Amino acid sequence: MRVALDTNLLLYAEGVNGQQRKASSLSLLAFLPAGSVALPVQALGELFQVLVRKAGRSASQARHAILTWRDAFPLLDTSETTIVAAAELASVHHLGFWDAVILASASEGGCRLLLSEDLPPGFTWHGVTVANPFASSLHPLLANLLLP
Repeated sequence: MRVALDTNLLLYAEGVNGQQRKASSLSLLAFLPAGSVALPVQALGELFQVLVRKAGRSASQARHAILTWRDAFPLLDTSETTIVAAAELASVHHLGFWDAVILASASEGGCRLLLSEDLPPGFTWHGVTVANPFASSLHPLLANLLLP
């Protein structure tokens, strides 16, 4: 099963929001099956912006972070189809546009799960289900994926 990561997981893994969130995110990434994770390009752009504007990192440090993540996992591009689908998600389902871009790119990239704290847990669109990996009760798809 292919899994997309939202920006917040990358931010936590980078140490934004404290060491406990960093440890939780890195542990989650370590337990996901090899080859199952993909990153929406939009998430890398958001990561750069937050690292520079909110976390106080230099542009050079933020660039290094996004290049490291790019090298770690396959990327999900943002295409014309992605943008049109995101506009539909934003208008019909009242999602934020940039969150919708991430969800649409996950769908276009063949992902079954999108791990996110920002989108409604359990929301399913075009075969992709949103799961909050930090919820007290894991979505069944994520729980099954993490089984040894």
